[in-house]
Amino acid sequence: MSAQAAGRAAQSEMARPMSRRMPPLNPLHVFEVAARLGGFTRAAEELNVTQSAVSRQVAVLESYFGQRLFQRDRSGASLTEAGRALAVEIAEPFARLAAAGGRFAEREKTDPVRLRAYTTFATRWLIPRLPAFRLLNPGVSIFVSNTVKPVDFERENVDLAIQLGSGDWPGLAAHLLFADEIEPICSPALLRKGPPLESIEDLSGHTLLHSYYRRRDWSDWLTEAGHPEVEHGRSLVFESSTLTYQAAVEGLGVAIGQNRLLADEFADRRLVRPFAHPVTRNLAYYVVWPADREPSRKMRLLVSWLKQEADGAGAPPSA
Repeated sequence: MSAQAAGRAAQSEMARPMSRRMPPLNPLHVFEVAARLGGFTRAAEELNVTQSAVSRQVAVLESYFGQRLFQRDRSGASLTEAGRALAVEIAEPFARLAAAGGRFAEREKTDPVRLRAYTTFATRWLIPRLPAFRLLNPGVSIFVSNTVKPVDFERENVDLAIQLGSGDWPGLAAHLLFADEIEPICSPALLRKGPPLESIEDLSGHTLLHSYYRRRDWSDWLTEAGHPEVEHGRSLVFESSTLTYQAAVEGLGVAIGQNRLLADEFADRRLVRPFAHPVTRNLAYYVVWPADREPSRKMRLLVSWLKQEADGAGAPPSA
């Protein structure tokens, strides 16, 4: 082979990526602690293991490198020249790892739990209860966002979400909060001024208020109440349930309300239930998260609290 060809071959060999031959990390960690603290006894105390366990891990590393790292005698263990050289090499990387771990743990303490919810659920059920959660968990902050679309955990920066459905979503863990219970609602003023609203058939003389994203509520309720044939000539459609409920408060017509979200309005009689005939749909509110992700401690605290609140009495305290 010519000198030029040999040179090219050498350059090609040098250009190849070298394989990363990593030493066993747990024995390396044990060695770092023993080297830093000056022996096996103090290393065992820091690592909360026995002295013999420390000795065995160091022996694994010695076997890997093929040389003594600690000299053992009756007085204890001391670093060999090779051990001192290795200790110098790994001291800074392990210190940086420890610092990074501390920063990551601190970030876990300060990062908020990101909760996605429907606007109506958030404003009428969740937010009035959040002061109680903050009193119980002062170190946990929550970032609440809203949408009507199903959550996409792969594309969105969300930890937990509130979803309405059957509870069966592929790839999601789901925790039941409460069922979707609905019935007609209106303002007391509407009842006073008429037309009459004494029977379900009387709905045909009233304006029915609809939420765009809950368009089946009226038909579902009428069917379950045994009056699918009731006709109505007038209707108003609003983009959200929040707007629909406010229209009912203002006396614009009769809406279908979600009972668990209207406890305050019922308590102060801004809204009433003319028929007192609730229907529980085969849907419910769930708190969900990706099934393949282990919830953090803060997420578990929030999920547990949401469940306790959902299992409790209906109305949150009012000012």
